[in-house]
Order: sequence, then C-alpha cells, then structure tokens
Amino acid sequence: MIPENAKNIISNADAKMQDAVAYLEESLKAYRVGKANPAIFNNVTVDYYGTPSPISNVASITTPDARTLAIQPWEKSMIAKIEKAIIDANLGLTPSNNGEIVRCIVPALTEERRKELIKKAKAEGENSKVVVRNARRDAVDLLKKAQKNDGLPEDSEKEAEEEVQKLTDKFVKSIDATISAKEKEIMTV
Repeated sequence: MIPENAKNIISNADAKMQDAVAYLEESLKAYRVGKANPAIFNNVTVDYYGTPSPISNVASITTPDARTLAIQPWEKSMIAKIEKAIIDANLGLTPSNNGEIVRCIVPALTEERRKELIKKAKAEGENSKVVVRNARRDAVDLLKKAQKNDGLPEDSEKEAEEEVQKLTDKFVKSIDATISAKEKEIMTV
C-alpha cells in the first residue's frame, strides 16, 4: 500500500501531466486547418482603451459559413483596431470590413502549409511530452527523498514509482493520440 505522502507526490505529478495535455489541446485549437474556427483568434489581442484585450472581449465572432469568420465589434471605433490586430498576428488571414463587420475569408491550405502545421503540432506535442517527463522525474526525485529522509519504506517507494511511470505512459499515449488526430484533421482536404 502506498503511504499518504507518496500519494500526494503522485497526485501532484498527475496534475502537472494533465495540465500539459490540456495546454497542448488548447494550443492546437488555434491551428487554422482550412475551415473557419473562431478559436484561431484566441491569442490575438486588440488595444481596447490602452488595455490589450482578446478580440472575443470586444466583439462577437461568428462563422456564417465554413470558410468565413465574421467579427462584429460592440463599438464601431474598434473595427480598424481589430483589423490591425489580425494582420499583426500573422494568421494568414486578410480582414475586410463593410463599416460594421470585419470579415475574414479562410483560404484553403496548401500542401506546404499543411506539412508546416503538422511539423509545428508535432513540436508542440514533444514539448508537452517533455513537461510530462519532467513531472515524472520530479516525482521520482521526491519519492527517493521521502525514502531517504522521511522513512518511506523502499517497497512503497518502488510501488509509487511504478504508479508514476504508469501515469507517464498514459499521458504520453494521450499526447500521441491528440497529435495524430490533429494531423489527420490537417491533412483532410
């Protein structure tokens, strides 16, 4: 049986690993895959009376069709600022406006751009795996310290290490599945 202090170490490692996977999933949402998705504006900020604010805080973002994003600012004075923020974010979108709504037509992805996105997604996945492995390493170090300093029995320490390894394997597999699903989504024409 695993003692309480070892369970706490395992639970902290589990939380860090979950955060790494959640961060990966969130960052992959912003990848433009040839269809309109308001999430591509998640990291775009616009100057709102001197305060950098996400576009979603100053306008409503809708997808009237599969290839168009419509951004309707709550204040007309924000139209030019939203256009500038989209251009500055270098998303590969060209905004246009009719005086009330900013429209962005999402162009189809080229084969080259698809490969570039897959490469970028895989790099994000590797970064997440590094975070998971670091959490494992930290947990194992803490378990060894607990055995040395706090009198944690050696068999309990080994059992806890195995549990941390199982968590690591589970989250690495989850990261691989997330990346492979995104790769399939990107390659779908």
